[in-house]
Amino acid sequence: MKLKLGILGLGEGRSTISAALSSSKYELVQICDVDLAVCQQRANEFNFPHFTTNYRDLLDHPSIDVIAIYTPDHLHAGHVKSALLHGKHVICTKPFIDNLADAKELLAIQDKSGKKVFVGQSSRFFEPAMRQRKDFEAGLLGELITIEAQYHADHRWFLEKGWSLKQAFKWLYGGLSHPTDFIRWYLPDIEEVMGYGMLSNNGSTAGLKNHDTMHFIFKAKDGRIARVSGAYTGPTPPAIRDSGMSTILRCSHGASQADYHELRYAVTDRTGEEKMIVWGDSTLKHYFRFEGQSHHAGEYQNYLDYFAECIEQQKTAYPDLKEGIGTVALLQAMDRSLETGKPVKIDQILSEFDLL
Repeated sequence: MKLKLGILGLGEGRSTISAALSSSKYELVQICDVDLAVCQQRANEFNFPHFTTNYRDLLDHPSIDVIAIYTPDHLHAGHVKSALLHGKHVICTKPFIDNLADAKELLAIQDKSGKKVFVGQSSRFFEPAMRQRKDFEAGLLGELITIEAQYHADHRWFLEKGWSLKQAFKWLYGGLSHPTDFIRWYLPDIEEVMGYGMLSNNGSTAGLKNHDTMHFIFKAKDGRIARVSGAYTGPTPPAIRDSGMSTILRCSHGASQADYHELRYAVTDRTGEEKMIVWGDSTLKHYFRFEGQSHHAGEYQNYLDYFAECIEQQKTAYPDLKEGIGTVALLQAMDRSLETGKPVKIDQILSEFDLL
């Protein structure tokens, strides 16, 4: 039986509309945005007339099983809380919440509700990342030694959006959260982080308020280390040489590299065999269904279907609420390290919000 889905926030939620309408596991019931013009635009685009500007309509809809939330970060906690209190499963885009002061209450409400919360870290559900994880879990590479992840992109066009120049906007959360999530996927028990950041001339000239170039080193509780980097307002090397987002695993018996936008995956396995996979046009069309590569509907369909399977099989869907909170704590530790120029313990952040 198909799950009944409601979608809140129709900017990023555009991808989820496409995903739900293409999925065999969901029936899209209603979409919602506070902006009537956006509702009408999506209704016309997808020939889907069931929209509302009032979130309460989704909450009170008796047939909706799952609400997918794509609103601004500072609204996530309130929207997730309301959905759980109304007996709905929840998908919430990353970063999960912007204030860890809300975390303890959300954990308690979810526990009482018995409903699942899944954090939409969509990059885990892109073809190269899924293949890399599959090979790692199959033991093809051996034991993880270290992981490197990066997200480098020429997003100078993004600075034309007025809200990107506000004090509240940080590329740490808007961009670097993707490769940071890959670090946590493979090394979940990060103990300490140290980072440096800067605001480039391009970012400063455009009016950007916070760092647009950052490098971090992580130390896990078992002593393993990892690094992540991001640069967002300058040119990038050609795609034939580099990738906008890459994750490299270096393991005891092999290594692999997943290149995101290029749909490219390279691996040296425990036998020493080297292999490269580049997925073709049909796969590209599954992931990028709209103009350019600005929306990634295929990833959203992959994680929608994964979440449906977890509900059907009564399994935890990862990243779950607890893992989403842990990633926010790590990001806040990274932010504090940028501000202080010193290493920051993750448990220090968690203890401040009584989350240990």
